[in-house]
Formats: sequence, structure tokens, C-alpha cells
Amino acid sequence: MKNYLVTGAAGFIGTNFVRQVIEECPDVRVVAFDQLTYAGNLENLEGLLNQPRLQFVKGDICDAKAVESVLAGGIDVVVHFAAESHVDRSIMGCQEFIRTNVAGTQVLLDSARAHKVGLYVQVSTDEVYGSLGPTGLFTEQTPLHPNSPYSASKAAADLLVLSYHHTYGMPVVITRCSNNYGPFQFPEKLIPLFITNLMEGKKVPVYGDGMNVRDWIHVSDHCRAIRRVIESGKPGEVYNVGGNSERTNMTITRRLLELLGRDDSSIEYVRDRPGHDRRYAIDASKIARELGWRPQVVFEQGLADTVAWYREHESWWRRIKSGEYLAYYEKQYGRK
Repeated sequence: MKNYLVTGAAGFIGTNFVRQVIEECPDVRVVAFDQLTYAGNLENLEGLLNQPRLQFVKGDICDAKAVESVLAGGIDVVVHFAAESHVDRSIMGCQEFIRTNVAGTQVLLDSARAHKVGLYVQVSTDEVYGSLGPTGLFTEQTPLHPNSPYSASKAAADLLVLSYHHTYGMPVVITRCSNNYGPFQFPEKLIPLFITNLMEGKKVPVYGDGMNVRDWIHVSDHCRAIRRVIESGKPGEVYNVGGNSERTNMTITRRLLELLGRDDSSIEYVRDRPGHDRRYAIDASKIARELGWRPQVVFEQGLADTVAWYREHESWWRRIKSGEYLAYYEKQYGRK
């Protein structure tokens, strides 16, 4: 039986990863570690909290004692999702991004090294590469050129992780993924925000001309990629993870309008955010060639399934938008 420590386990991708591992990997126990800040929702793990192979621990990755307490129990693999991740919030103020994404990573690395963890997986983002022109793809050799405080904090964390491999021989791998979508995504990000706004009869805010391009991947494919990296990845390596599904924001918007029975009158064009990168696109040929991973979910079907999930889980996202979800931990455990 292997023991995984999953940080940020009550966030969007962390939740999906924990659920996938518990459902599909009977030989893995998971310590789910999360501070339950605004985007960490314990309700995401409902139905698993009494699972004997899952232990939930509320803690801050910047708290060395809290991190030490979970790693001292014997951890084989650390999967580090915990991060401040919303670009708009980083533009308004980046102090928490530096604290969590850089200092928190350092605390986790030091403790993982001290306890001789077998593998440390840093879950990063394609945003560390900056912005592409109309052609080309990000490869693992693309120089880092982050353009937002968020992506700069993730790039700094990535470099710190690689330095621990070079300096101490620590077994680390980094995954850099394109835009995720799917169940349990906090409704401040584009797809869940637009779905829930349209369900509420509200307009959807489109930045600038709506022609910014992103590569989209279903969260289940991303989680499968991380599992493949854990199984077969080479320490010290970076693996790009992409969905081969480049779409403009306007293409996404119009498809969501169709799926939810709305028209262009529901679009509200808003001033573009500062420093908005024009295009991201991932070359995921390395992970395909070396580890045999490829995305399975076709974007059009994945998007339709995501809309269906938000329709079926309306009470979940309404509790988030109202703020009611913040009381879930207290209701569950009688304390914060």
C-alpha cells in the first residue's frame, strides 16, 4: 500500500485527483491536506470523508509544523496542487500568491526531503512560459517568461523544485498543464462562471475582443497524466500536459450559449485585464512518447458533460456563490 500526500486536495484539480485515485487505485492511501481557503471546499470530498483509505487534514502548507506532522506519518509520494491560482486576483494583490506558491513550496520541499519522500510532484501551469504568437507550441525547453504575478509565482516555485533536484538529488518531477475544465471547478474561472451566470439569467463578461486562445483539457485527463508521471516519470524532468484543443474565448462562449439556450444578447464585453496573454498552446508529445499518455476526452463532449454536471449540482455552486459553502467544514466537524 502506497501513501500519497495531496496538498490542495479540496480544490478543483486536487478534488478530482483524490476522487480518481480513491476510485481507481485500491493500493493507495491518501492524506488530503488543505487549508480550506476561499477556493478549498470540503464539500467537494463529500462521500469520501469516511473512506478508510482517505484521511483529511486541515492545514497550511506554509506552516512547517503542520506539514511535518503529515509527512512524519510516512509518505511515499507528494502531489502538490495547493496554490493561489486566479490571475485576476494576483493582479489585484500578489502577496498571498508569493506566500503560498513560493514560500509554501519551500516548506513542503524541505519537509519532503527531510523525510526522504520517494517522489515529489509539482503541479504547475503552462502560464509560466508566457504568451505565444499565432503559431508555435510550448515545449519543455521553452524559456520561462511569466507575465502575471500568478505565473511568476508558479515559475519561481518550479525553479525552486528543480534546484532541490540538482543540489540535493531530491526525486522531483514537474507537470505543466493547459487550462482545465470539468466538475467541481470554483465558479470564478471562465467556464463555470459562464455556465452558472447563464443559468442565473445573467450576462457573461468577455474580456476584450474574446479572441484570446487557450488549450483546454478535461480535468480527468490531467489527473490521469499525473498518475502516469507518478508511475513512470523520470526524476528531474518536466512534462507538459495538454488537451490538443485550442479554442478562442469567444468560441467557448458561443458554444456555452448554445448549450444553455441563450444568444449573443447574453454577452457583455468588458475591458481586457492588464497584461492578458494572447495565446497558450502545449506540445504534449514528450509525455505521449515517453510515458504513453494521451488525452481521452473530446472537448465538445467534455464541455457538454460539464454543463450537465453544473445543471445536476446547482445547489453546490449556488452555495459557493452565496458564500454558504464556507460553513461546511464547521458544520461537519463543529470547528474551523
